Parts: sequence; C-alpha cells; structure tokens
Amino acid sequence: MRKYLLLFLVLAVVSIRISAQDSTAAKVEEVKDALNGLNESYLETKGVVDALKKIKVSGYMQLQYQNAETDGVGSFSGGNFGSGIHQRFGVRRGRIKFNYDNDLTQFVLQFDITEKGFGTKDAYASFTEPWLRTFAVTGGIFDRPFGYEISYSSSNRETPERSRLFQTLFPGERDLGFKLEIKPLDGPLSFLNLKAGLFAGNGINVETDNNKDFIGRLGFSFPFNEANLSIDGGISAYIGKVNVGVPTSSSSTTYSGTLDADGKTVIIKPVTTTTTKTYSVFKVDNSTAAVQDNSGSADRNYYGADLQIYYDLPVLGGFSLKGEYITGKQPGTSSGNGSFTAAPTGDLFLRNFMGYYITYVQNIGDVNQLVLKYDVYDPNTDVSGDQIGLYSAAKLGAGDIKYCTFGLGWIYYWDSNVKLVCYYDMVSSETSANLKAFNSDLKDNVFTFRIQYKF
Repeated sequence: MRKYLLLFLVLAVVSIRISAQDSTAAKVEEVKDALNGLNESYLETKGVVDALKKIKVSGYMQLQYQNAETDGVGSFSGGNFGSGIHQRFGVRRGRIKFNYDNDLTQFVLQFDITEKGFGTKDAYASFTEPWLRTFAVTGGIFDRPFGYEISYSSSNRETPERSRLFQTLFPGERDLGFKLEIKPLDGPLSFLNLKAGLFAGNGINVETDNNKDFIGRLGFSFPFNEANLSIDGGISAYIGKVNVGVPTSSSSTTYSGTLDADGKTVIIKPVTTTTTKTYSVFKVDNSTAAVQDNSGSADRNYYGADLQIYYDLPVLGGFSLKGEYITGKQPGTSSGNGSFTAAPTGDLFLRNFMGYYITYVQNIGDVNQLVLKYDVYDPNTDVSGDQIGLYSAAKLGAGDIKYCTFGLGWIYYWDSNVKLVCYYDMVSSETSANLKAFNSDLKDNVFTFRIQYKF
C-alpha cells in the first residue's frame, strides 16, 4: 500500500511539473509573440518616422508698412501704389515650403499666400547620380540659373526687394524647364559649379510659343579661411527669343523692320496683308536695318558677371560687398521691357540695355546690420535725355527711361526667427523735355518697415 501511495505521489509531482512546464512554455510563446508584435510595430513606426524625417517644412512671412513720396506712384518696392494712395499695409510674402529629401533625390513644393491670393513659387524634382554625387538634374518650376540675386532667398536678402534690373528682366525669378548642375565635391575643380538648362522663357505661365531659352551660370568659390575672407562669383548667359506674333488663319501678317528716328533703335512693325504669311525680323547692324531671319521671333540675349566678397574686420566686424553687371538685347514695347507672358501685339522694340547693382552690408555687433545699395537700369543705351521722344515720328517713350536707385537700410535681428527692417529707396529717373511724364524727376521714393518671421 505504501508503495502505491509513493508511486501516486511521484506521478502527481511529475504531472504538476509537466503542467508547469507546459504553462511556462505557453507563457514564453506568448511573450515571444508579444515581442515579435512589438518589433513589427516598432519597425512600422520606424519606417513612418524615417519617412517623416525626410520631410522638411519651412517658411516665412513678411508683414510691412510702406509710405511713398506721392499718391499712386509706380514702384519696384513691392509693386505700384493704387490711385490716390501713398501708404499701405501688406503681407509682402507668405511662404510655406515642403521639401522631401531622400539624399540623392529631392521633391520640393513652395507656395506664396498673401492678401493678394495664393500662388505657386516652386514645384520641382531633383535627381543626383549616386557614384560621384557631382551631376544633378532638376525639372519643374524653379529659380532661373542666372547671376546671384535671383537665387538669393528673399528671407535672407538684406534689401526688401531685388534690384529694378532683375525685376524687369526676370519677373517672379522662376521659370518652367530643366537644368543640369555640375558641382564636384572634391578635386582640382571643386571650386567651380555649373548650372545650365532650357526653359520656356515666359515665367511659370503656360507655353506661348515653341521657343526654348538657354540659361546658364558658371560659378566659383574661393574660401580663405585663415584670412576670414571668401570670394565668390560667376558669369552668366541667357540666349532666347520672343515671338513677335502669329498670324491667324483669317489674315496674314508681314513684319517689317525700320530704324527709329534716333537712328539706332529697331522697331518691328506688324503689317496685315492678304498675300502670304511671312516674317522679317530686323536688328541693328552698322546703323542699318538688316534681315535677321524669318522665324517670327526676336533675339533676347543677356550676358552678366557677378562677384561677392565676405570679410571679417578685426574691429568693425564682418561685412559683405556684392555686385552684378548685365548687358544685352531685350525686346519690349514703347512703354516697357518686361518678359512676355503672351505673344506681343503691335510694334516691338529691340533695345540694347545695361544694368548693375552694388550692395554693401556691415555687421554692427551681433544683432544689427547697416545696408547700402546702389542700382542702375538703363533699358536703352543708344539714347538718353531729350533724345527720347525728340521726333514726332519716334515712338520711344517710358520704356527708354534710365533709373538709378540708392537704398539705405537698417536690420535688427530680434531673435533667431524675427528680424526688423527699415529701408528707404531714393529713386532718380532720367528726364526728357519731350515726354510730359518725365519733364522732371519722378517723386517715387518709398520707405519700408518690415517684420519678418521665419521658421
């Protein structure tokens, strides 16, 4: 009997141990399953977090007050003033930018939101080759690769606006197209960078013709770290055309070129005919009008050079000196020379132009900057003063007036996000006794007070 009892106890203990082992094994499996679930959840979360880390959101807003010298003046300090108005509040820029950076590829969208409405500023994708990381291709809407001031962000720029020269030739700064960028990371050519591409030529508006414009800049950068000095710069070219109009199916148009009464400025005159659709575009050549081609388009060519010097003075502190010069030929109307977002109608003027700016920025302490800028834009270097509008047959007008602008400003950096800007534009316009609106210098000086918040 005692043997059976002992055997029963042994079997009971063994049964309990086996049951405990089974229970423990089950719990271990449960724990493993839970850990695997947590691991999968972690991997999913990590994937989402890693993707979100590649998305960078930035932006800035510029709130400002402006006071002009007279009511209703035309201005390049943020646009013309309305009739009867010489002071105004406004949101000059309200930018929000989304950048998905996947190392070798980038996807960028940027929008501008102000009291005037909603607009697209950037919409492009960029691809860098993985071997040398030297060549990149960008396509979409982005800054034209010409000069320095175009690509210098408005949030960092010391002056409230770009120079009159760039606002006229490159309104909106952006265009639709593709560009190739070559920037060696190391080696003997690492100080050089090249940006060049083909563009629609009419800003970010829809295509207006079959012409494609070439824009390119070859830049350099020489840092002299031991001397606290850096010298950057580049040369740029814009080779394009402006369509002078396309005849409709119901009528034919011949374009004839004649020299204006000044003997130098060419005017392309559309003349409706009923015979054939022909084009004759003319240009200045030894003071004569000569046939250029029959493509129905006029040359639009710019050539520029820019230089930036950065130096840290032992006593005064850091300063920068920046300058840019552009010359070339720009088609326009009798009253203006801006880029065309549609094929022009009426007479088209081919003008030789010139422009430049010089900007000096001096740091004063850690949070203040003094800004001085002088810019010049001469839309027609072949005429000046009373030559403009001298003859009744001449159609030279407001589009031939030269402007010089001296700007004086002060910047105070409130913190890393906020800066305050006080700036005064003093504009001097060319005068002509033969143009009523320009018998004397225009009263178009503008004071700007701006608060910028950037994140």
